[in-house]
Amino acid sequence: MLDFDPAAVAIPAGHFIDGRVVAGEGEAIGVRRPSDSGLYADLPVASADLVDRAVSNAAEAQRRTDWATRAPRERARVLRRFADLIDARAQELGRLEALGSTRPIAQALAVDVASTAEGFRFFAEYADKLGGEVAATRSDSLGLVISEPYGVVAAITPWNFPLSMASWKAGPALAAGNAVVLKPSELTPFSTVLLAQLAVEAGVPPSIFNVVQGTGAITGDALCRHPLVGKISFTGSTRTGAAIMAASAASGAKPVTLELGGKSPQLVFADTPSADRTARQVAASILGNAGQVCVAGSRLIVQRRLRDEMVERLAALFAEVRPGPTWREDTSFSPIISTPQADRIDGIVRHSLAAGARAVTGGRRMAAIQDGAFYEPTILTDVTDDMPAVREEIFGPVLTVQAFDDEEEGLALADHPDYGLAAGVHTADLGRAMRAVRRLQAGTVWVNRYGRTADFILPTGGYKRSGIGKDLGRQAVEANLRHKSVLIGF
Repeated sequence: MLDFDPAAVAIPAGHFIDGRVVAGEGEAIGVRRPSDSGLYADLPVASADLVDRAVSNAAEAQRRTDWATRAPRERARVLRRFADLIDARAQELGRLEALGSTRPIAQALAVDVASTAEGFRFFAEYADKLGGEVAATRSDSLGLVISEPYGVVAAITPWNFPLSMASWKAGPALAAGNAVVLKPSELTPFSTVLLAQLAVEAGVPPSIFNVVQGTGAITGDALCRHPLVGKISFTGSTRTGAAIMAASAASGAKPVTLELGGKSPQLVFADTPSADRTARQVAASILGNAGQVCVAGSRLIVQRRLRDEMVERLAALFAEVRPGPTWREDTSFSPIISTPQADRIDGIVRHSLAAGARAVTGGRRMAAIQDGAFYEPTILTDVTDDMPAVREEIFGPVLTVQAFDDEEEGLALADHPDYGLAAGVHTADLGRAMRAVRRLQAGTVWVNRYGRTADFILPTGGYKRSGIGKDLGRQAVEANLRHKSVLIGF
């Protein structure tokens, strides 16, 4: 039985600096559970002075300890121990994650905690794989390209998958020999503190993995502007990504990795191998985490002769969701992260309905479940490209449906003027699939499936305003290394 009492969960309510939890001073904000809107902890907001303390402490540790210079296989061994501890403390991490986030406990344990451990194992394997290379030079010279860590990497993670996103950011940075100062979302702050505690227990030197709590406007801004931060990695909204780029430039040019917003199409042709399987994939891509996923397949673009059948199948699948508090084992449909976010979703839907869209199912806030912020799974038809439901990232369980007659029209509808994070293509025609893969302006294209696999080797990142750089894969580790060219004459 996975059910748990939310009042019985211990909360590490503080920052994590120099290997210990640090109580907050000054301003604090209340943190609420999305399942019932209950206030369950106060969060300290790190000022610029405290951010300076955390970053300076991390920079000193990166210089003073042997984390960057020790044998890479030993760094890998520590990270594998870290992953083992995550597995061993899975129930504690899972409950802390489920309590204050949108992740039901069954999914938090089976997916989030498990993938966090595997993420650190994956990145551990790259610790000794990317050391540099010998360059082709004149025969009386030796040319080398040496890989080195940046020093301190600032990581800013979103609220939708707190633990997983922490592994995406901290894993490659630590494997490359950097120190990390991580700011989790103020909406889901506490599981990351326990994660950092486990890192120290595994053998990561104290101060190499620090956590600062607070808002983006105060804490995040100070972190991005700090002159000792060598690189920034962020996942979140496109607007915030632009603000991070501007803030980071204030203390000198520094590289950024940004995974930003998405409005991903699911392009379904009438010859899709299985209409039932495709419908289930489309439904899962927008119902998972109640649509609060960067790569959510929020735009169904379906060949006209299959449209009615596909909409009917999807409506039936949408009716099967089981909403409930995240601490219940039988909950399969997540709450929205906050009441303001649920209101924002509702505003976009209502605006689109007023402009002529039709709600086949859903279209409103769900009847109160313990005062939680839930939104009905929604299918909108009769939409046009200028409607906000089609144009804007909703980050909720809202699927728009547009129909096309031929391949060219379908590809044109799939193209979004701003976003290019991911896309799905469903067809039995290999040539058509490959033409679509080439034409779609997206960082990831799935064919006859939708969603990431659990092997971590494929990088993820966006085109257009959906981001810069890559998380996951070899590319994520490379992004946490800078390169020094050496030419030796003999």
